[in-house]
Amino acid sequence: MTKAELKAEVSRQVEQQCQELIELSLKIHANPELGFKEEKASDWLTGYLARNGFQVENGIGGLTTAFKAAYGISKPVIALLGEYDALPEIGHACGHNIIAASAVGAGVASKCVVDNCGGTVVVFGTPAEELFGGKVFMLREGVFDGVDTAMIIHPGVRNAATTEALACIGLEIEFFGKAVHAAAYPEQGVNALEAMILAFNAVNSLRQHIKDRARIHGIITHGGEAANVVPAYSAATFLVRATDNAYLDELKQKVLNCFEGAALATGARLDYRWSEIIYAPMKNNLVLAQLFAQNLESLGRRVEPFEPHFDFGSTDMGNVSQVIPAIHPSVAIVSPDVLLHSADFAVAAASESGHKGLLDAAKALAMTVVDLLSEPQALARVKDEFSGQTS
Repeated sequence: MTKAELKAEVSRQVEQQCQELIELSLKIHANPELGFKEEKASDWLTGYLARNGFQVENGIGGLTTAFKAAYGISKPVIALLGEYDALPEIGHACGHNIIAASAVGAGVASKCVVDNCGGTVVVFGTPAEELFGGKVFMLREGVFDGVDTAMIIHPGVRNAATTEALACIGLEIEFFGKAVHAAAYPEQGVNALEAMILAFNAVNSLRQHIKDRARIHGIITHGGEAANVVPAYSAATFLVRATDNAYLDELKQKVLNCFEGAALATGARLDYRWSEIIYAPMKNNLVLAQLFAQNLESLGRRVEPFEPHFDFGSTDMGNVSQVIPAIHPSVAIVSPDVLLHSADFAVAAASESGHKGLLDAAKALAMTVVDLLSEPQALARVKDEFSGQTS
């Protein structure tokens, strides 16, 4: 089959799966599971892949809900990544049900490409993207060794082939003070909540003097027990983000100074813990992105010009992109006035526009697999760019 015929065939294969993929997406959406607890989603996804001829390995990388599903036995190896964890309280407000269903749909549709061109298509189930960085654990365990290139697609408010993802690290903060009656003996107390408030104000002042696109944000998770007792304990969780790891290291110390200063000012004792997981910035492979953009546009979607500064957040796909040529494009399922991580976006992820985004995402991914497996020079260009980036 020619490349054009293969692209038409994978598109047809996605259409054949249409109802099953939508049902799979809706089932995951209706049963939101937090990171590392995605037992149902993992079972549904691996069951679907196994029924469609994939060799499935569960619990890879030491993660119970991670999986690897492969079709083919030769090189090159093209990876399609799926995420399926939800957010606390608001469920699939990031549309991971669509990410998962589009990955397995593209994988199954790509079987005909492997049969005609050789190579291997692997669907990786990657848990806990939202809060814990499951892909980082998988990288450490060598799960992605031998993979030639990796793709994942995210539902969003725009059609884009590239995205900017910031380096990101979490910070857990605790202040310990001394509880006394707030009216009778306030002078004998040490107010842990005041220490936290001072630190928040210091962070707010710091924000004026940090680089563009760096971000600092946090929440107080504990602030006291009663209004008439000086709080002896307070706690907070923060995220610190930057465009590169070097500035992230610099910013970490500036943020920590805010908390150490508050401890000194109030007399409260500070305990802090930086997360062991650091989300790396996204390294977009522009050759691969261009192939994907052409395929998505062939489906009638206008792809925004390459602009890395739109819709940036942080993702553990950034860590994958540091070691494997990778892209993290987006497909629009809702208008730009609807924000990710909102209740409205959760609704969109189970809507007709969400279903359309799912199917177009699966088609574009599978069509890009056609480019990579049917034309060795295309994959060579992808690898050449990556080698130039990392030399």
